[in-house]
Amino acid sequence: MSKFRAVILGCEGQELSISEKAFFRESNPLGFILFARNISDPKQVKKLTDSLRETVGREAPILIDQEGGRVQRMTAPNWHQFPSLMSYGNLYKKDPLMGIMALEIGTKLISVDLKNVGIDFNCSPCLDIPKMGSHAIIGDRAFSQDFKIVSVLAKVACQTFLSSGVIPIVKHIPGHGRADCDSHLELPSIESHIDDLKDSDLIPFSEVSNMHVAAMTAHVLFPDIDPINPVTLSPTIIEGVIRQEIGFSGLLFSDDISMKALSGDLGELARDCLNAGCDVILHCNGNMLEMEKVVCGTSYLSERGMNELKLLDQYRNRHLSLNNYNSLFSKLMDLLN
Repeated sequence: MSKFRAVILGCEGQELSISEKAFFRESNPLGFILFARNISDPKQVKKLTDSLRETVGREAPILIDQEGGRVQRMTAPNWHQFPSLMSYGNLYKKDPLMGIMALEIGTKLISVDLKNVGIDFNCSPCLDIPKMGSHAIIGDRAFSQDFKIVSVLAKVACQTFLSSGVIPIVKHIPGHGRADCDSHLELPSIESHIDDLKDSDLIPFSEVSNMHVAAMTAHVLFPDIDPINPVTLSPTIIEGVIRQEIGFSGLLFSDDISMKALSGDLGELARDCLNAGCDVILHCNGNMLEMEKVVCGTSYLSERGMNELKLLDQYRNRHLSLNNYNSLFSKLMDLLN
């Protein structure tokens, strides 16, 4: 068993308070996640990631959502604005080789941005497949509505992240694309039969399941599979669908348990997520009172989780240096325009 708790925590601002340092030192979370509220410029972010790691005395994982498009925490003027994932999918439909080339460039550039400031896990790519009539929360965050295109580009993005020293956290397993509402605000229910999911939504996740990637659950209810529990709290879905049907054996993160799709005491939610089969809890808002409850319900990272984390370390230690960063970004924009 590890000596650190199976939880990723957020922090409130752009530098750690005395109380945050003391709390993180005492609670010893597996790692941390950054949001726009934590970010101003590269020097400040690097100082923050160094400070976070100093509080726990190790090279703790630090996560971010840097998808490009609508979801990008590190933004202009200090970083480039990257295209949405669907931009790559649209180019791939016109010219597969150009689509792949553009995605490789964009992924490398994002990786360099992250590694330069001490971030080594990216909650991307989004492998959801939006359907006609579904909620726009996924939309152009997905590569395509065609699972074949999503599958091809998923492998390209994941391999490029890994070779660049960033661990991709694919999401939202086993699929959020059919949801009729935003899980940040309420719990979606997807009425599709499991056979429909096997023929489409599950395939991109299966295609990357043999790669050293992590995954993030969907806060979604699938009544045909488990009529009571959303994915994050469902042993039936985590074991039967994610682990067995999809074949994903890697490190499994919950989505943020402070989202309104889930309800109840945060400590109990954390415990229930781990009991359902998640390896690591995600709590993102940096609220100290909430984090205290989450930590109380969180056990240490399991031996299985530790072994998966060790497999990822071989990639986390890689560094990619690009002398032609700006010219590559210009090339990326030329390919997509």
